[in-house]
Amino acid sequence: MVLVVVFGAALLVAVLLPGLAARTVLSTSFLFLVGGALVSDGFLGLIPITPDSEIVSVTADLALFAVLFTDGMHVSLLKLRANWRNPARALGLGMPLAFVFMALVTHYLVGLDWTTSFLVGAVLAPTDPVFASAIVGRAEVPAKLRQLLNVESGINDGLALPVVLVLIAAAGPTAGSADASGFTIALEPVLGLAFGVLLPLGVDGLVRFRLLGAEPKLQPLLPLATGIILYATCHLTHANPYLAAFSAGAVLAHTSPEAKASFEPLGEALAELTKFAALLVFGALLTPRLFGDLSWGGCAAVVLAIFLVLPALLLSLFGTRISRKERLVAAWFGPKGFASVVYGLLVLQSGIPQAEEAFTLIAVCIAFSIIAHSSTDVLTARAFDVDVLAGIPAGREDIEAQPLKNPTVANP
Repeated sequence: MVLVVVFGAALLVAVLLPGLAARTVLSTSFLFLVGGALVSDGFLGLIPITPDSEIVSVTADLALFAVLFTDGMHVSLLKLRANWRNPARALGLGMPLAFVFMALVTHYLVGLDWTTSFLVGAVLAPTDPVFASAIVGRAEVPAKLRQLLNVESGINDGLALPVVLVLIAAAGPTAGSADASGFTIALEPVLGLAFGVLLPLGVDGLVRFRLLGAEPKLQPLLPLATGIILYATCHLTHANPYLAAFSAGAVLAHTSPEAKASFEPLGEALAELTKFAALLVFGALLTPRLFGDLSWGGCAAVVLAIFLVLPALLLSLFGTRISRKERLVAAWFGPKGFASVVYGLLVLQSGIPQAEEAFTLIAVCIAFSIIAHSSTDVLTARAFDVDVLAGIPAGREDIEAQPLKNPTVANP
């Protein structure tokens, strides 16, 4: 109950201070992260949570699934078909470069063995702009930039999981939780994509069946029911839930635009709630002891980890038609998010020889990445002439009184 009270109090503060959070570097994500840290064992001691607590993995897993499901609904399959090259380059070149760069930094600065170093690289390679809502969620930001960030982050979370599982198996004796055959690991993303495509199509077929159909006032619950069934099915069959969530959201938005429109307010609210809960719980892990266990080499690796995605994505986007400013924004907003939290917990619970050292580095990287990226989205949004920031709805007269400085940027 203490956790519920703390979550409610943090949520109340977030609701009462939307203007401050949206117009300054004091982001809502940062508030929940700090709130969780303050009530942890390292400070007030109100919430005794450890990395092996089930609530940590469950909240992070639910948050990532919910965010990817709703993010998938913002993807236009027609536009993606016409503009697939930039996300493909970020996935095919930028992600592997970030993976290798992080592995080298981990090995030479932290001193972990090569296999564990590459494991840390795989965990931290996926970008996840969950905390940059003022960028991804704003129509004024160039569409190709939003599409690049959304698609690349939605797909790479699922693609990283098989690599993480293979490296855990190769790192040494495990506790058995991540031990799986190569065939099973390869099958997981295929099953995830299959469920993510087939389940929404099946639900859409049922809705269009003559004797069935969703009642208008219950229509927002149709995508929710689809998501719940998909989440449970993936975990029962060990399919990749993150690829399933993102692909299901995209397919559902394409096949049933009316269901997507009715579900959007509810879906965004649920995704925000799960995200805040996961941030609060993850913040409770950020005790002084955790930071104290990090060596000076580890501290340097954390700083480099936040900036390593910059050259990786810049190289992958070199020669594209994306402007230099857009490339810099795309490269910067590659924070480590809930996917890295989930995969970091898999590493910790695997029982490999250097699991604790690897998790300490991963957890601190995620914490600083959340702070760095969630507190710079507003400043970056202003570079694209975003007058109405996330969380601050303006009246009609305010919008009309503020003409766009550069209409070509606002309407790509």
